[in-house]
Amino acid sequence: MQDVAGTGLRGCFVTGTDTEVGKTRVSSGLLRWLARQGVRAGGYKPVAAGMEQDAQGRWFNEDVRVLQQAGSVALEESQICTAQLRLACAPHIAAEREGRSIDRAGLIAGAHRVAAMTERVVVEGAGGLCVPLGEGWDSADLMADLQLPVVLVVGMRLGCISHALLTAEAIRARGLELAGWVANTVQPAMPFFDENLHTLRLEMQRRFQTPCLGVVPHLESPTADAIADSLDSALLRHVFALNQESGSAMAAGLAPEWNR
Repeated sequence: MQDVAGTGLRGCFVTGTDTEVGKTRVSSGLLRWLARQGVRAGGYKPVAAGMEQDAQGRWFNEDVRVLQQAGSVALEESQICTAQLRLACAPHIAAEREGRSIDRAGLIAGAHRVAAMTERVVVEGAGGLCVPLGEGWDSADLMADLQLPVVLVVGMRLGCISHALLTAEAIRARGLELAGWVANTVQPAMPFFDENLHTLRLEMQRRFQTPCLGVVPHLESPTADAIADSLDSALLRHVFALNQESGSAMAAGLAPEWNR
């Protein structure tokens, strides 16, 4: 996908069929895959709800740290996430409880700051497609603001077919580009897994001409590298519009920052 006029952003926006379907892990896999191609990539999670304290008493969000570790550009947690909220609930409720509001313009500016330091940015949304972020606007509106191609993470469990097709339909109804989807095995022994996956492949292609970018198995240790191994490189090169000139850092003989 090429730069979208008026945004200057290159990369993708990762959303999911629901919360807890593996958006962060898939995002980390995409970041690591980009690093393997020699592309300087960074993660951006505009809103993160749910924080805990580390051994030093510092508040942090686990998803933000996963993205930080997977990227090939050194970014501070505050750069990766513009709005970090302590309560683990819907973002607009967490913000209201903290006596603050989520600044839409600030989220957009944050994405551009990360994009200015990287060649590609992987933006991860909060929850599912239409999670409210403020009065009169939601995560899908933010996707429209950023105008990045959308990668849909489908949590493979009972109900996933309907959830995936409804979400894909809503993405298209918003005028957004659905670049592809990733099947993430969230239920280790999902009944009729193969049949569900086969149906999803057929229906996503038939209805939306959208390919499966990878099938992530249930992993005891879902590292960024393990997830990257499950992704389709040929399809991702198209999603991220990579060509022979991409990956200037690797071409120049420079190792990505996470591997130095």
